Amino acid sequence: MPSKVKKPNRRNERAIFALGNEAVVEGALLAGCSFFGGYPITPSTEIAEIMADRLPRLDDGVFIQMEDEIASLGAVIGASLAGRKAMTATSGPGFSLMQEHIGYACMAEVPLVIVNVMRGGPSTGLPTSPAQGDVQQARWGTHGDHPIIVLSASDVHECLEMTVRAFNLAEKYRSPVILLLDEITAHTREKITLPEPGSFEIFTRIKPSMPPEWFVPYEESMRGVPPMPPLGAGYRFHVTGLTHDVHGYPTSRPEEVQNLMQRLFRKIDQFFYDIQFVEETACDDAEILVIAYGCVARSAHLAVVQAREKGLKAGLIKLKTLFPFPRPAMEKLMQHCRVLVVPEMNMGQISREVKRVNNGRAQVRTLNRVDGQIITPGQILKLLQKV
Repeated sequence: MPSKVKKPNRRNERAIFALGNEAVVEGALLAGCSFFGGYPITPSTEIAEIMADRLPRLDDGVFIQMEDEIASLGAVIGASLAGRKAMTATSGPGFSLMQEHIGYACMAEVPLVIVNVMRGGPSTGLPTSPAQGDVQQARWGTHGDHPIIVLSASDVHECLEMTVRAFNLAEKYRSPVILLLDEITAHTREKITLPEPGSFEIFTRIKPSMPPEWFVPYEESMRGVPPMPPLGAGYRFHVTGLTHDVHGYPTSRPEEVQNLMQRLFRKIDQFFYDIQFVEETACDDAEILVIAYGCVARSAHLAVVQAREKGLKAGLIKLKTLFPFPRPAMEKLMQHCRVLVVPEMNMGQISREVKRVNNGRAQVRTLNRVDGQIITPGQILKLLQKV
């Protein structure tokens, strides 16, 4: 469920000068996170460091450093099954190690949040430099057909906001949610105002209301999201990464497998309006549309403002949800645009999605950079003037 500010009490708000990684921690705590399992890795380490300090101060807060990223996500899965709101944070190499457990969490429908602060790759690549090369991995990194929710943030305030949203969506749809930052966003320091606890709408997983003896763990429902009791609460259910029947036990019967997989997709697909977040700037009459996310969206915003000053009808759509790709919003804007410009710090990953949705209606121009340096407003403006 999208986070919404509800009549905050300004006297209880507090301004801080925070890194993006620090804002992630604040957002996680606002959302009710009480478990963090992780392993330090540049450029996400501040999230683990601050969680190690903050969580033990809570009555029920637990921080644990595991021996590697595989074990870290395993601990997070276990904590979530036990009823905790749980998260981890990593970067590219660690995110690669987590893929098998991400697939397990998708199949077992375990709500959790993974923050991936992207850096240059592949392999160890550029550990301290920004990149956006993990976009398609976030969508397709684990094997098999699976739905996934992938969010993005472009500034420090959004790091807080999108972390809250990540937890809300994970809990609401019983799904792993991946929040992609980049090194620039994670290590930018800006003044933000911390909202008071309770000023954001917070969603917590639905627990069963029937007696334990009536409980069917994966029973079909209108929303497609089964209630989730914590382990040890008296409800009996089986957890497996195998395809399973409505009772949670492994099955290879075609009709049961088909029903399971269709439900996993349907519980996400039918609520796109609740999951897909975009932000539009000067799009009403735009003939040239810039599509950007992460730190590049900030460069794109200034480039669009400067292009408007020069008489160009340019607009920006900032993607806060990367997957499921926000096709409805894109198709609406593409109807009156002649050129689509996609700047990103990879060799062209979201641009593939743009081309798929565009289907040849407008010209698609890409601006790619993979040298560990940010795409500047000037570079984007130069391309806007050319097209």
